[in-house]
Amino acid sequence: MRKYSYILLFVLIGMAGMAHSQVPGSKSIPPGLPEGSLASLGVDSAALHHRVDSLVHLGIESEAFPGAQVLVAFQGKRIFHKAYGFHTYDSLWPTRESDVYDLASVTKIAAALPALMKLTGEGQLDLDAPFSDYWRPWKRRRDKRNLTLREILAHQAGLEPYIVFLSDVRSRQGLRRRFVRESPSAGFRREAYPNRYVRNRFVRKMYRKINRSQVSREKTYRYSGLAFLLFPQLVEDLTGEPFDAYLRKHIYDPLGLDHLGFLPARRQPGSVVVPTEADSIFRNDLTRGWVHDENAALMGGVSGNAGLFGTAADLAVLMECYSNYGKYRGVRILDSATVREFARVQFPDNDNRRGLGFDKPLPDNASLPLQEAYPAPLASPRSFGHSGFTGTFVWADPENQLVFIFLSNRVYPSREHRQLYELGLRKRLQQVFYEALISTP
Repeated sequence: MRKYSYILLFVLIGMAGMAHSQVPGSKSIPPGLPEGSLASLGVDSAALHHRVDSLVHLGIESEAFPGAQVLVAFQGKRIFHKAYGFHTYDSLWPTRESDVYDLASVTKIAAALPALMKLTGEGQLDLDAPFSDYWRPWKRRRDKRNLTLREILAHQAGLEPYIVFLSDVRSRQGLRRRFVRESPSAGFRREAYPNRYVRNRFVRKMYRKINRSQVSREKTYRYSGLAFLLFPQLVEDLTGEPFDAYLRKHIYDPLGLDHLGFLPARRQPGSVVVPTEADSIFRNDLTRGWVHDENAALMGGVSGNAGLFGTAADLAVLMECYSNYGKYRGVRILDSATVREFARVQFPDNDNRRGLGFDKPLPDNASLPLQEAYPAPLASPRSFGHSGFTGTFVWADPENQLVFIFLSNRVYPSREHRQLYELGLRKRLQQVFYEALISTP
């Protein structure tokens, strides 16, 4: 009898496990986008590959980047994914489709925004309430107390563009031991890089400088990443969960995004991460697996401004979810009305093309020549995305059902490499796919 009781128990446990695996938002969603084909769309695959290959190889030959990836999804299916070149110019490590990249400012829309959209959809954040209702130190700042989250996310608040916090930890003699040590201790637990541990309280100094920063009296478009440094703490204050844990639980795991996250050197030490800059100022090393952005590094690698790492495949899933206004493969991840609001141009009368956190096409983009447009001229006005300093670019177009992902490490070996911008490669590549796909039946 006992034998059958054990069998019944195991069966019940198995059934419970199966039921759990089918809960909406659980890991039951298959990983990655479903596969499609160019041939089924009536596209000349050889001609398309030739055009894309030529542009990417132009970038490599011009030393815009040593290697890159292009991934395109159309009508919810991945129809192109290709890796090019090498991690470095010595051609030792070929680029692979599974490589992980430092996403730089794509972090803003792939980490900060999904958390803020989730909380907004749940009623925990009000876009038009003073941000000081949530970030209390701003109550005491006359120039900030009435700024709204809508103004901040649309870069319409007049905040300073950037503060170089690295200046606080460096002197002519080198790094200040008051703020950075080579080994961890009770007061130095934030690991910015191997042998670079930041004082625990330094993040409070960063908050104070942001709180005291100047605000422009002219409420016009002014891109600023300062508030994105505050958002991780805001999310933790509202939810009681650390920022990265909140994202993992509510966004990344439900979508099956295993490689999208912070601190890959710690979280997934076996993953292959593409290097960024050969840094001679702070790390004195070729940066690989640790965030390139110094402000995010000084926060311990977890920020809303930069610090997120990921693969092209994971980013494609997230952007496809955005393109479907918060729904992916039948599972609702984010509130539809909230995503639509974030993806909408907020202050068109103020010569500001931005959505809430999302970048948008230029107002007259469709009528501009390719060299003046941003992004590709054929991208619809409803499309949105973001670029990253390290050479990344992601874009979703709900109207045309097209998702475009471009990943590179253009900052290798130095951030002075600007050929990626000068050649306009990202929008040129994007335009190739619009021309091939949107005109097909």
